Amino acid sequence: EVQLVESGGGVVQSGGSLRLSCVASGFMLEVFDMSWVRQAPGKDVAWVASIGKSGSPRATELTNSVKGRFTVSRDNAKGTLYLQVQGIKTEDTGMYYCAKGWRSCRPRGQGTQVTVSS
Repeated sequence: EVQLVESGGGVVQSGGSLRLSCVASGFMLEVFDMSWVRQAPGKDVAWVASIGKSGSPRATELTNSVKGRFTVSRDNAKGTLYLQVQGIKTEDTGMYYCAKGWRSCRPRGQGTQVTVSS
């Protein structure tokens, strides 16, 4: 059974930083591309970032609104996916999920809430 458990969210001031983590189990993480998606209040789930199987920085893709501020990475040995967030903005508020696949939103975990205060 695929299990994805996100953590690291919280309340952060605009301009601040945090690191989200996603622990994967029930499948071989190293053979799958992975993604982060988010859902802002009242909006649909939106893709944020994807990373290839190897974790090479050249095999990552980010949505335009987070380029230069977010970094996606992974540690296959630890079975963990990361999203480093810097220079956070109020529009980054939402529930963040990790998902299995490239630019995929399912299957995904239960999410971790990020709230940005101005």
